[in-house]
Amino acid sequence: MSALFILIGISLLVAGGFLCAFLWAMKKGQYDDDYTPSVRMLFDNETRSENQSNKK
Repeated sequence: MSALFILIGISLLVAGGFLCAFLWAMKKGQYDDDYTPSVRMLFDNETRSENQSNKK
């Protein structure tokens, strides 16, 4: 039974660590730009193909 209490304590410490890391990332602005990363790779390919067609 004491092992169960130890495991619960360790899991709470790990969960608290992840919560602190998440809050730190939110404070530093890690999740502010949610639109351009997903769209950026689509536009990079189009601009490259346009530049290559202009050079020919």
